Amino acid sequence: MQISRQLLQDCRRKDRKAQFALYKACYSILMSVCMRYKRNKDDAAAVLNEGFLKILNNLDKYDDSTPFEAWIKRIMINTIIDEFRKNRKVKELIEYTNFEEEERYADQFDFNTADQQFDAEDLEVIIQTLPPMTQKVFNLYAIDGYTHKDIADLLDISDGTSKWHLSSARKKLQEAIQTKMNSAKVRS
Repeated sequence: MQISRQLLQDCRRKDRKAQFALYKACYSILMSVCMRYKRNKDDAAAVLNEGFLKILNNLDKYDDSTPFEAWIKRIMINTIIDEFRKNRKVKELIEYTNFEEEERYADQFDFNTADQQFDAEDLEVIIQTLPPMTQKVFNLYAIDGYTHKDIADLLDISDGTSKWHLSSARKKLQEAIQTKMNSAKVRS
C-alpha cells in the first residue's frame, strides 16, 4: 500500500477530499482486520469508521519510521479492543471443557491436503463460527501476533484463560476442517 506524503499532509490540514481518498485507499485493509473480529459486515463497517476517525485524529503522531499499513492496523485493532471493553457489560458465553476427559483425535488429517482444499475465505468462514471470545483470542494470537500476556491485558482475562481459548479455537477449527474434508471426500 503506497500512500503519498502529500495525501497525508492534506489529510492533516483537514482536506475532506484527501481524507476521503485516504479512506478509499485504506478501506480494504481495515475492513479485512474488522471482519476477523466482527460477525457481520455492518458491525465491521461501524468499527472501521470509528477506527478511521482515530487514524485521522492521530495523523500528526505518525512518523515514517513505521510502515503506514502497520500503523493503521494497530490503531484498528486497538479500536476493536476498546469497543469490546465498552460492550463487555453483556457477558459473552464461554464453553468450558475438561481437557483431562477429552479424547484425542482418532482421525488426524494431513494439513497439506487441507491446504489444497481450503482457501483463506473458507478458513475465515470457519473462524467466524467460533464463540466470540474464543474468536478474539484466536485472531489476536494466531493472526495478529499478540502474546498470551498481551491478550490477557487487552481483554482483562488471565493468561491461562487466553491459552484455554486458543486451545479451544484450535480444537474447533480442526473439527470443522475435518468435517469439511470428510464431506468433500463423500462428494468425490
